[in-house]
Amino acid sequence: MEEALHRDVIATNSGNLIFSDATHKLLELPGTEVVSNGIRTNVQAAGRINEQYDAFVVPLANAFRPSFEPMLDRLTRLISKLRIPVVVVGVGAQTGLNYDPARLKPMEPSVRAFVSAVLDRSASIGVRGEFTEQYLKDMGFRDVELIGCPSMFMYGKDLTVTKRVPELTADSRIAVNGSHSAVQNQGMDRVIAAAHERYPNLRYIGQNLSDAVQLHWRDVSGPNGRIKAMPTHPDHPMYREDKARVYIDPITWIDDLREFDYSFGSRIHGNIAALLAGTPATVLCSDSRTLELCRYFDIPHQRIDQLAKGEVVDPARLYAEADFGPLVDGHHERFERFTGFLDRNGLQNTFTHGDGGAAFEERMRSLSFPAGIRPWNDADPVAMATRFGWLQSRIAKLTADNAKLKQEVAKNGTKSTKATATETVQPSVYRRARRVVGRPLRKALQSGKQ
Repeated sequence: MEEALHRDVIATNSGNLIFSDATHKLLELPGTEVVSNGIRTNVQAAGRINEQYDAFVVPLANAFRPSFEPMLDRLTRLISKLRIPVVVVGVGAQTGLNYDPARLKPMEPSVRAFVSAVLDRSASIGVRGEFTEQYLKDMGFRDVELIGCPSMFMYGKDLTVTKRVPELTADSRIAVNGSHSAVQNQGMDRVIAAAHERYPNLRYIGQNLSDAVQLHWRDVSGPNGRIKAMPTHPDHPMYREDKARVYIDPITWIDDLREFDYSFGSRIHGNIAALLAGTPATVLCSDSRTLELCRYFDIPHQRIDQLAKGEVVDPARLYAEADFGPLVDGHHERFERFTGFLDRNGLQNTFTHGDGGAAFEERMRSLSFPAGIRPWNDADPVAMATRFGWLQSRIAKLTADNAKLKQEVAKNGTKSTKATATETVQPSVYRRARRVVGRPLRKALQSGKQ
C-alpha cells in the first residue's frame, strides 16, 4: 500500500482507474493485446509505439481545463509523431454549471492542436457530453461524436440499478462523496455534516491522492490539508469514527458499494462506481463535466447551485425522488452508439466480438487487491510495523542512491538530473495478435509489491 501511494498509481484521482479499466476490458479480445503506457506521456516513445502497435487509444476525462494544458500539449506532441490510428474514447471540457466556455478561451490553441492531431489519425473524436460536443463544434470541428464515458460500459449493454429498500432510514447504509472544491466552496461540507448527524452508517469515500495519504499517513502537509471539513482529514469526526475510505482499485471499490443502499455526492465516478454495483446513486452536479455526463446517461442529479441556501440536503429525499428508469432503459441504445463509434474507428470490442469480458474478469478475480484505505486511528503494532518498515526501506534506498550519485559526481565532476512529469491521463496502446498484459499496478499487486 505504501509503495502504491508513493508511486501515485491512481494518477492523483482513483476515478481515473474506472474509465481506464473499462477501456482495457472493452478492447481485450482473443488475439489482441492491450498495453497501458501508464500515467506518463513519453514523447520519445513515439518510434517504439509506431513499430510495435496498431493503434493508440486514449481514454481521458476533463482534459480541456486550464490546469491540464501542459499535459495536453505533451500528449499532442506525442500524437503528432504517431503514424498509427489514434482514438480518443471520451474527452470532456470543464467549466461552470452555466456552460460558459470563457475560462477555456486562453487554452483554445492547445485544444485545437490536440483535436486536429487526433482527427488526422481517426474518423472522429469521442466526447463525454453535450457541452464538450458544442464546444468543439463551435471551433469548427465536425467529426465529433457524443459517446459519454467508457466507465458506464464496464459491463456492456447490461445495467441494472434498483431500489432495494422502499425508503432510507436511520439504519440505511449510505455512501457520500465530494470534491475538495465542492466541500470548500459549494456547500458539500454542510451536506456531509447533516448526513453524518442523521445516518450512523454513513461512509465517506474519497478519491484524491491527498485523501489517501491523509488516511494512511495522517499527512496534512499539502494544500488540501487545510480543508478540515473533508472527512479524510484527521480532525474530522468521520475520520475518528473510521467512516472514511479511499480505494486504489475499482474491483474492491465496486464490490464494497454493492453492500450499500444508496450513494450520493458531487463525485461523478464515485457515483458511477455505485451504479456499476447496482446501487442507486444521485449526483450533486458542481460543474459542467458532471452535469453533461448526468444528462447524457440520465443519471439522477441535482445542480448544487440550485439547492436553496441553507437547505439541508437529506439523502432520504434524494433517494425518494430518484428515477432510474431512463438510465436503465436507455443504456442499451447508448452502448450501441458507443460500440458504433469504436467500429467506425477500427476497434473491435469484447461484448460484440469477444467473450463479453469473461477472461478479463476471471484474471482480475484471480488477483489479490488491498482493501480500501482506512483512517489511521490506532496504535496497532502490525499497522505501525508495516508503515515504519516501508519508511526504513525508503531510507535505505535513498542512502544507496545518494552514495551512487556521489560516486558519479566524483568521477565526472558534474551532476545531471532528469525530471519526469506525472499526469492524470492514462492512454493505452492497442495491438492485435499478441497476448494480453495487465496494468502495471496489477502486476505490482500480483507480485506482492504493495
